[in-house]
Amino acid sequence: MTGRSVPEDISTRLQRIAKLAQEDSKRVLLTLGHHIDEKFLCEAHRRTRKSGAVGVDGRTAKEYSRDLEGNLQSLLERFKSGLYRAPPVRRAHIPKGDGGSTRAIGIPTYEDKILQRAVQMVLEAVYEQDFLDCSWGFRPGRSAHGALKALRRGLTEMGGGWVLDVDIERFFDSLDHKLLKGFLDLRVRDGVLRRTIHKWLKAGVLEDGQLQRPKYGTPQGGVISPLLANIYLHEVLDKWFEYEVKPQLSGRGFLIRYADDVVLVLSNEVDARRVQELLARRLGEYGLRLHPTKTRLVEFRPRRDDDDRITGSKGFDFLGFTHFWSRTRKGWAVKRKTASNRLGRTLRRLSHVLQRHRHQPVAWQHAWLVRALIGHDNYYGFHENRWALRRLRYELTLRWRKWLTRRTRGQPMPWQRYQVLLQRYPLPPPQLRFAAWGVAQ
Repeated sequence: MTGRSVPEDISTRLQRIAKLAQEDSKRVLLTLGHHIDEKFLCEAHRRTRKSGAVGVDGRTAKEYSRDLEGNLQSLLERFKSGLYRAPPVRRAHIPKGDGGSTRAIGIPTYEDKILQRAVQMVLEAVYEQDFLDCSWGFRPGRSAHGALKALRRGLTEMGGGWVLDVDIERFFDSLDHKLLKGFLDLRVRDGVLRRTIHKWLKAGVLEDGQLQRPKYGTPQGGVISPLLANIYLHEVLDKWFEYEVKPQLSGRGFLIRYADDVVLVLSNEVDARRVQELLARRLGEYGLRLHPTKTRLVEFRPRRDDDDRITGSKGFDFLGFTHFWSRTRKGWAVKRKTASNRLGRTLRRLSHVLQRHRHQPVAWQHAWLVRALIGHDNYYGFHENRWALRRLRYELTLRWRKWLTRRTRGQPMPWQRYQVLLQRYPLPPPQLRFAAWGVAQ
């Protein structure tokens, strides 16, 4: 039951669901729950991360797996009969990296993660036939790098334009349950699946022994949450822009969305300001609100200044990068660098860890820093971003020395001695994993 490869019959089932959904974009699917059986749950278990924190029941993945077959049989029976009770999500707080504030996260039980994964697999087979090309977040075969590449390609083809940098205020906490159910009705009305989704929406959050049952928002920390969010914004934003807004534009325009991170690019100012006005009204109709200060309209194109010099216009941030125009040997190009707030956040997080573990052996600290830098470069390692990657390493060496000094109450570690330590424990140079146009090396 725990083989590494995806069972062929499960793949066939998902393909069959996808084919039914693809044949008719308006077909409402009434029977989907029968595809989820014990083997399907076993595959969901295989896909579920085993190292996560425990939920309100305190059971680890290892404990659950000791009697995997019995546990999955019980889960399946409760799921199909309607006796499954969605447990509340345990809320925990983790440091943001600034050494003080924290961020709240939701932790479902391991069993709940398995069932959410199974339902997500079925719904994904349906909605992948419906989602538009502008949507990039939490979808199979799509990534943030893909969204960045599509954004650059669109900007380059248009020669720039007006960028509406959209920030939906508290989106995951504001999603309207009633409206979401109406959107699901358009495609999926299977009673077993819909009943279970309803239970997840109503399960609530347990914090400090107090149970809260919010009337809005998606299940915190669950794998089903991003998919439900994508379904909501597919109806509210993606289809609206593609089928209602674009045909009425006087110029060109496109949208790129990664979960609730959104940018709209319009070729002329009149369209851009009109769309900004319409967008605020559209989101308001569905219980959402543009952030009053973080939503910005930016003119983004090479332009001449008062001294008749060609300069790049003001940039904008998206998915952790600041996008800006830069002169190259072949002309103007859209380039990216690590956004200053992301760079600062990374430095604060790494410094905070070094502070907490300043008494660990230097070899342990070095190994952790190497893993952290490699992980950072896996996302930010574009050739054009070399300067920011080097700056991160420089700033990190200063902070490492600071916390090594604090191991005792003596004088700061002399630079000469610290340089000897760095020769023995060098930080890896920037790993430039992606070419300028987002193609892996």
